[in-house]
Amino acid sequence: MSKDVIIEVDKVSKQYRLGKIGSGTFAREMSGLLSRVRGNKSAYSNLSENEQEILWAVKDVSFNVHQGEVLGVIGKNGAGKSTLLKILSQITQPTSGEIRVKGKMASLLEVGTGFHAELTGRENIFLNGAILGMSKQEIKNKFDEIVDFSGVEKFIDTPVKRYSSGMYVRLAFAVAAHLEPDILIVDEVLSVGDAEFQKKCLGKMKDVSGQGRTVLFVSHNTTAMKTLCSRGILLKKGQMIKSGPITEVMDYYIGESERKNQVEHVFEEDKRKEAQIIKVSVVDDKGIPATSVDLNKPFSLMIEYLIREPISGLSAGLSISQATESVYLIASNEAELNPEKLKARAAGYYKNIIQVPEKILNVGSYRLRTGLTSHNNIYDAVDDIYFDVYDSVGIFQALGYAKKNSVLSMQLQWNTITSSLVQ
Repeated sequence: MSKDVIIEVDKVSKQYRLGKIGSGTFAREMSGLLSRVRGNKSAYSNLSENEQEILWAVKDVSFNVHQGEVLGVIGKNGAGKSTLLKILSQITQPTSGEIRVKGKMASLLEVGTGFHAELTGRENIFLNGAILGMSKQEIKNKFDEIVDFSGVEKFIDTPVKRYSSGMYVRLAFAVAAHLEPDILIVDEVLSVGDAEFQKKCLGKMKDVSGQGRTVLFVSHNTTAMKTLCSRGILLKKGQMIKSGPITEVMDYYIGESERKNQVEHVFEEDKRKEAQIIKVSVVDDKGIPATSVDLNKPFSLMIEYLIREPISGLSAGLSISQATESVYLIASNEAELNPEKLKARAAGYYKNIIQVPEKILNVGSYRLRTGLTSHNNIYDAVDDIYFDVYDSVGIFQALGYAKKNSVLSMQLQWNTITSSLVQ
């Protein structure tokens, strides 16, 4: 391990066995135990083939991280990003391989990591600091700075079980970033919270790396990735398929090899989020999800999302841009277009369908971004969905309906379908 390498990951794998491993009877568990003691080939030999299915969440991953580097870990849901970070944080042990780490590490992998629900914000700052190996005096010296950054000073002596998810994140990030770890690991938790705080977090991570400390960052926000990270690794089905400068890795990730055959984008439920996007689709004029649409015909954009508790003025919005980041179309539902009509949105499962007229976009590849916002709070966002526009007639391609750097703010009618909350 060379002097400037602070993390070394050597052929690390993590295996999970799917099926009914702990399926219920004491006799069955004892049978498995005795099999292991007797040296039988499998402790689960009494399971059927389906019950013995093996999942490699991470498989033979190797890379180094240098001191002061900001490394972006990229991949779709289920690619193995969070598992890798848990292994690095020593929350879970790898099945095989080795990790060597120099210095103190702070991890923010989910809302309230390392917090005790019954303790106050003040008490949790000291608890978290102690876990990170800080002395009481060192924590005291940073205390005011942590509280000020988090913005929860009014509630600092309130048990954190009464905090909202956004307050949890703000305080947890403030503690992890200000207690000066050598390595800071941050998962997708920054998707929770308002835009201003997210900006503060990105700025703080830049400061941390500028002080010679190391950051590992997971996010689906491609803009944040390109702004913050110098290098990236791309995971797919547990394996690292690309490593290099962040722009190269991001371009590969959003390229044809990653998206051409995906017509519906479905996201796993994350109960930490008060509101969450569940599914996004581009739908052609026949109502069929598609990766490409005809510019001569109308098409639709469908967003399905879950609200877990009433939220005042929740707005679902979207924008369409090209690889140049020029925005061509912006649309949102009534709550955002008419602020005076803001009202609490009830908990439930929502489906919004917006109709886009024909001849709005020119021929080319486009990027769709969607988000759930309210009063400057960002509850969820998805920005890596791509589709193509083609011309079946051949006469409109040169007319330039989508002019470079133009913005069309379209007050299009949303067809909203609401059903009861899905548990």
